[in-house]
Amino acid sequence: MGKDNKIILGIDPGTVVMGYGLIQIHGKEASMITMGIIQLHKFSDHYQRLGMIYQRVDGIIKEYCPDEVAVEAPFYGKNVQSMLKLGRAQGAALAPAINAGLPVYEYAPRKIKQAITGNGNASKEQVAHMIFNILKVAEKPTHLDATDGIAAALCHFYQMQNPLIEKGYKNWKEFIKKNPDRIS
Repeated sequence: MGKDNKIILGIDPGTVVMGYGLIQIHGKEASMITMGIIQLHKFSDHYQRLGMIYQRVDGIIKEYCPDEVAVEAPFYGKNVQSMLKLGRAQGAALAPAINAGLPVYEYAPRKIKQAITGNGNASKEQVAHMIFNILKVAEKPTHLDATDGIAAALCHFYQMQNPLIEKGYKNWKEFIKKNPDRIS
């Protein structure tokens, strides 16, 4: 695709449910292609889950031919084992992208939430609500991990439009003034 037209795959890594979403970019407009989840709870073995993540992401890449991949970075919690498992899941999701030669961009959860809602502490429900409004999504997914995947892709799109803008907004009025296209 051309410079102004591309497909971005967004990934929200998980060891039980992994969310993904693809958006189509036409110039300065984004539209949703698809979003979904990869259910991993039926696999008791962690390595089987990693294999399934790799296979499914590889299939998504082959089917939709994205130009770039945006992934939510794992965040450090209190449980080191959970963090390690999440990091492995992220690696399994990114391996097909790297193998396909796709550029990968990683964003912290707070940065994604800030980009979508204007609030780095937003809930999954608030992020989903904004995604539905921004992309005019009528059918709501059963799992919010899917909208988290779309949110990663949309965050990357916004970052590519304004790569030098890093500071937050002072208030909602300033956010609305600078982002009229994101308000419905």
